[in-house]
Amino acid sequence: MATTVGEVSVPMTKAAEEDVHLKKGIAEFYDESSGMWENIWGEHMHHGFYNTNDVVQLSDHRSAQIHMIEQALLFASVPDDPVKKPRSIVDVGCGIGGSSRYLARKYEAECHGVTLSPVQAERAQALAAAQGLADKVSFQVADALDQPFPDGKFDLVWSMESGEHMPDKLKFVSELARVAAPGATIIIVTWCHRDLSPGEKSLRPEEQKILNKICSSFYLPAWCSTADYVKLLESLSLQDIKAADWSANVAPFWPAVIKTALSWKGITSLLLSGWKSIRGAMVMPLMIEGFKKDIIKFSIITCKKPE
Repeated sequence: MATTVGEVSVPMTKAAEEDVHLKKGIAEFYDESSGMWENIWGEHMHHGFYNTNDVVQLSDHRSAQIHMIEQALLFASVPDDPVKKPRSIVDVGCGIGGSSRYLARKYEAECHGVTLSPVQAERAQALAAAQGLADKVSFQVADALDQPFPDGKFDLVWSMESGEHMPDKLKFVSELARVAAPGATIIIVTWCHRDLSPGEKSLRPEEQKILNKICSSFYLPAWCSTADYVKLLESLSLQDIKAADWSANVAPFWPAVIKTALSWKGITSLLLSGWKSIRGAMVMPLMIEGFKKDIIKFSIITCKKPE
């Protein structure tokens, strides 16, 4: 593959080719699967947060997704105070805009969402208009690693389950920090692999094999650990860095997704959506296995940009 610079065709490096392939795969995966997800699960394309001792009913899962947003805001100590609450928010990897609209409504704030999927961006904007939020939220196709915003624009930087798609984690968190205003809160909720023990240089081969299968179906690059994220944020001199493992709090989610996928509505939606969605569905049991074996961690990492 080659790219054109001026009148000269320049061969792309292998890394650049892989990056283009990954982004194309992510966009097509969500172009194809987002309608199916919305049809079954609604506008929030992320895990739910469950209290560990609760008996969970299928009807609880959409409220659990809202609970996830609220728990993330609580963990990060985002203020509700009318004077201190966020006024300008970016939703990095916004899906069909569920978090964007929720946060805009909650804080009476402006929210900008970015996604690689044109289908998601168009649907997110349509839902915003339908919900009377067209003047508060906007969505566009953009790369999270090269956001189309000036430095220091947002006082809440929100990334709900998009970090796992980022091929360059340092560039990812650097870009989150760049668009954050002084004093802004940055919230990253993401899939990680377990922290390595002292003396370990990598995951065990059998653990990596499980992650590789998930990566190929969900269009994910190499995973990192929660500890890796913390080190990256420390390297950028960000403050009040906190992290937590919420794996136990999302445990009911994947069994519920599989249960709905096996319903008549789920099967017909899956078949109509396309092969990429079917491939994703086929590895869902591996997500459960990864969590049960403590290979996969569902992590929240938050910090603040210095004033």
